[in-house]
Amino acid sequence: MDSRHPFRISAAVLVAAGLLISGCSSGGSPSDAGAGADASASGAGSASGSASVDQAALKKYYDQKVTWRACGVPDFQCATMKAPLDYAKPDGKQIDLAVSRKKATGPGKRLGSLLVNPGGPGGSAIGYLQGYAGIGYPAQVRARYDMAAVDPRGVARSEPIECLTGKEMDAYTQVDQTPDDRAETTLLTDSFKKFAQGCEKRSGTILPHVSTVEAARDMDLFRAVLGDRKLSYVGASYGTFLGATYAELFPERTGRLVLDGAMDPSLPARELNRDQTVGFETAFQSFARDCVKQADCPFDTKSPAEVSTRLKAFFADVDTKPVPTGESRQLGESLATTGVIAAMYDESAWPQLRDALAGAMDGDGAALLALADSYYERDSDGSYQNLMFANSAVNCLDLPPAFDSPEQVTKALPSFEKASPVFGKVLAWASLNCAYWPTKATGAPHRIEAEGAAPIVVVGTTRDPATPYKWAQSLAGQLSSGTLLTYEGDGHTAYGRGSDCIDTAINTYLLEGTPPTAGKKCS
Repeated sequence: MDSRHPFRISAAVLVAAGLLISGCSSGGSPSDAGAGADASASGAGSASGSASVDQAALKKYYDQKVTWRACGVPDFQCATMKAPLDYAKPDGKQIDLAVSRKKATGPGKRLGSLLVNPGGPGGSAIGYLQGYAGIGYPAQVRARYDMAAVDPRGVARSEPIECLTGKEMDAYTQVDQTPDDRAETTLLTDSFKKFAQGCEKRSGTILPHVSTVEAARDMDLFRAVLGDRKLSYVGASYGTFLGATYAELFPERTGRLVLDGAMDPSLPARELNRDQTVGFETAFQSFARDCVKQADCPFDTKSPAEVSTRLKAFFADVDTKPVPTGESRQLGESLATTGVIAAMYDESAWPQLRDALAGAMDGDGAALLALADSYYERDSDGSYQNLMFANSAVNCLDLPPAFDSPEQVTKALPSFEKASPVFGKVLAWASLNCAYWPTKATGAPHRIEAEGAAPIVVVGTTRDPATPYKWAQSLAGQLSSGTLLTYEGDGHTAYGRGSDCIDTAINTYLLEGTPPTAGKKCS
């Protein structure tokens, strides 16, 4: 999992598409009020990288009361929750985690709280809750559940990791990601080192403590604070790994979980990155087949294969001669590639991409730069949200580096370029970033079985660019109670994206606890 191409979708598409879905347990109400310390502080879990935890010392965290207040967003409440910086030292330094909720609207019996997470890692769960899930989820789901979210540690409002200034990030995103010689390779590795050093300088205290295991433990604290005996959860993309980790740690407290756009926790970082490269190539070929049918396709060909050839030529051109954008930044190969990748997450962005590519090929890179900026969450004033900082921090803790040196990347390039002639080289080099990370990985690839958990629904999209379908197949097979739900289509994740079949299956599961039939397929 690399920092430049995290498992996510741009904020604009996220809100428009409504990616996520949710979970609770079968048999009775998934969440009962009054989760006391006895119900909350047991279960050390077995997740990779989890340290021994003194459950008695955690009791004060499980028993804490938070003060809910108005958020400035109608109908939502916000609060601050305490958590230990280091779960191995619960009597040590504390951190503040931002939480939010919107109470169930009724009618119907309340089913408890439904947590949501949009992925990343580094995506703001509260931003997603207040911007979409709490107002855009099906009315019948919002009627029965309190919609809730916690920004994971290191993310957005929860002790956010900071690494580079806006100007430094501008420079970082423009560094050539496909080095052609030793000098360009040095510039790229120096940029990775500067990024890592900036994170250590600005966020060194929390940097070793933002793993997915720790974020999952924080979710269990939030479950207790909300008064729920079981966790109901919506997780998309990286959020599926977070949800699966929770089920591994706390199978007896796992309610109805839906994991949409699943990751495969059994794979090492290099294999994950190579599989994702295949995913982006699959998505791009789908775009190419569609593009040649459109009157505004900028490649002037009826051959999808020729679209790939001409896009590669365009990338090579802007590598040597960047395109003006109407501002101080020019559109070089790195930003152009990121702009194209951003549009692969959702087919609704394809018309925008065609227009942006046409403009860039005609000497105006502004629209393609805007796509890249949306991906990096760059604001109009030149500042950046902290998604990319948190993304690297979590990924580099969760798994050992994909590569340890430029020489390893060079050796692996043929396999990445075979996986994607268009994106293989850039994704291989981007996978080097964790080699220079200041904190050692605490996690390792491993199967997640979550023995004893209630039925968990895993959703996979056959042409998903960021989380390939085979990952969903694998995770559903690993989980002792996993059920695979398949969407035969394009785009990243499936719930809320126009398939009545998918939405009905998930809504039924959320409201009634009945998972879809094993192997169910939708289109």
